[in-house]
Amino acid sequence: MNQKTLLKLEYDKIINLLADQASSDSGKRRCKTLLPMTDLEEINTAEEQTAAAFTRIVKKGRPSFSGCYSVEDSMKRLEIGAALSSAELLRICKLAETAGRAKSYGRHDTVDELADCLDSYFEQLAPLTPLTTEIRRCIIEEDEISDDASPALRQVRRNMKVTNDRIHTQLSGLVNDKVHSTLTSLVNGSLRSYLQDPIITMRGDRYCLPVKAEYRSQVSGMIHDQSSTGSTLFIEPMAVVKLNNDLKELYGKEQ
Repeated sequence: MNQKTLLKLEYDKIINLLADQASSDSGKRRCKTLLPMTDLEEINTAEEQTAAAFTRIVKKGRPSFSGCYSVEDSMKRLEIGAALSSAELLRICKLAETAGRAKSYGRHDTVDELADCLDSYFEQLAPLTPLTTEIRRCIIEEDEISDDASPALRQVRRNMKVTNDRIHTQLSGLVNDKVHSTLTSLVNGSLRSYLQDPIITMRGDRYCLPVKAEYRSQVSGMIHDQSSTGSTLFIEPMAVVKLNNDLKELYGKEQ
């Protein structure tokens, strides 16, 4: 069938209506490449499949293909040994779960129900249930990995919590004037009076205290930032430098 005939039949409008019903980008692309069949045997087969699909929809309703994500790029990266991100793994998981729902939809409700020409397509679907279960166990959201994803990750995060608590205990003691004997050499007088605000803050990945600029020489530590006016310096007291270093190393292990 030539292009002129297709134009007269407004075939492009028909195809666009069909593509609008597709649930995935790859499905839409496939719809847009369809051309009218000319082989009688293929036409008869397609009509039989359409009738079988219509019968299933009448009996069971429409199947859901909401998780049909494109994973071709991820598969290509896996073939060359690349590691996938949590977002990529979740897309693969959702695609496999969609395949599982489709396979379940394709099963006949009773042993007496007659087979049809679509059974062979449903039989080819592999839900990969062990894989999807493992991905769901390890990945909570695209940007959140479960502590239980691996024993090593669980241990690293436990160490991070312990280190964080130690840092906050040290800095809270300084902020609240509960300076232990090991810290007395780090400040002259009351540290609280040197602070712009009695709070613990972060600069980059380091815990700091907001010190009034005029008292810089009274607080032993590393300057990581200053306020826009220059009146406040964000200083990492020497008492927590090693702990901050330990925490940074643990962040790297976590990644």
